[in-house]
Amino acid sequence: MTDRTDEEQIGDVLVRYATGIDRRDWDLFRTVFTEDCELDYGDIGVWRGVDAVVDFMVTAHDMAGHTLHRITNTTVSVDRDTATARAYVDALIMSQDNSSGVNAAGFYDDELARTPAGWRIARRRFTTVLVRTVTPG
Repeated sequence: MTDRTDEEQIGDVLVRYATGIDRRDWDLFRTVFTEDCELDYGDIGVWRGVDAVVDFMVTAHDMAGHTLHRITNTTVSVDRDTATARAYVDALIMSQDNSSGVNAAGFYDDELARTPAGWRIARRRFTTVLVRTVTPG
């Protein structure tokens, strides 16, 4: 088995973020962030600490139906035990009955730290590019 590059491991962190939300797997989601992380999602909110982030995401998605968080176009720069990453996000969050929803697109600017448990996001800024309502069919 070959060692995975830092870039591949950081890509896995971003996929865990999306997968954790979409599966409502909050234990997996928690592995994305450092304990003292800081997230700035602009008008959506600002959170400090992994517990605050998880609590918000649980509340925000508790009454949702299907969700699809797609993360693409990732660029990563590693400097020893720190890294920066930018990734595009295209998120679809449906109402509980899946009859309507919201599509939000933008990008994440992340600062990551290498921890004994692997790479984790220490700081994130989300920039909104588009938000629109959607109705299937």
